[in-house]
Amino acid sequence: MTLRRIGGLDVPPGLAGLLDDLLERSTFGSSTGTIEVACSGGPDSTALAVMAAATGRPVVLHHVDHGLRPGGSAEAALVRQLAELLGADFVGHVVEVSGGAGPEEAARVARRSVLPLGAATGHTMDDQAETVLLNLLRGAGARGLAAMEPGPTHPLLELRRSELWALVGGLGLEVVRDPSNADLTLRRNAVRHQLLPLADEIAQRDVIPLLARSADLARADELLLEELSELEVPDPTDVAVLTSVPRPLAARAIRRWLKRERGGHQPTAAEVERVFDVVALSCRSTEIGGGGRVLRTSGRLRYQEL
Repeated sequence: MTLRRIGGLDVPPGLAGLLDDLLERSTFGSSTGTIEVACSGGPDSTALAVMAAATGRPVVLHHVDHGLRPGGSAEAALVRQLAELLGADFVGHVVEVSGGAGPEEAARVARRSVLPLGAATGHTMDDQAETVLLNLLRGAGARGLAAMEPGPTHPLLELRRSELWALVGGLGLEVVRDPSNADLTLRRNAVRHQLLPLADEIAQRDVIPLLARSADLARADELLLEELSELEVPDPTDVAVLTSVPRPLAARAIRRWLKRERGGHQPTAAEVERVFDVVALSCRSTEIGGGGRVLRTSGRLRYQEL
């Protein structure tokens, strides 16, 4: 039987069916353009790289060395070899992770600073379920529970981690094993290794598809509320309109306005609440994170950089 080839990689007949099934359930989109892939060299992103190359589109693998582990350069070399095997291009990035936020968030911010806009990541349905629980634990609303949106930047959200590992293992590809994934002091790892197994035990079933479905439902509700907010509050600075519509719609309008004024930086729930205080004249103005202030003059809100 003829072997299927992806660049210089042979796909055995026994794995071709699995690969086709995974591709059918992925959301790379119908574009013919280049697929930019964030690839750490781990099993999930390695499977993502293989699947991206299997679409027949041009692929670029981006590896980010955070400088947090001594083997960063060796991991970059492994991703470079994978790119050569798949017939893809390779771009290596070296970033410096600053303090402030937690280590996971700091590393995420550093990655985003160098990865091309819209780069595909290897997040799976398992990651989606973990994100729902993490956001729930910090008191998120519908926006947070909606978690990651399926599409070209998250093309594997309908796939299970075990399926991707089966593909990579069957192909005999070498992958990076990140020892920090076993560190239970990191909240996502605790959710993965402790909370989710306990939830499975209590529910007596696999809860990951249920949590992913909850994310889909929350996302649909959130999109509807956003559309209603834009319709009912076309000008979020108009205090009269803000006080005439239901508070959830007004909150979304304020959040949308602040995000635009601050160059895409998402406001916190506490910041939105402080703006409501200005709307109600409970205070004359309020400072907003990122070096700004919101004040009310002549029945309108105004954003002012400090």
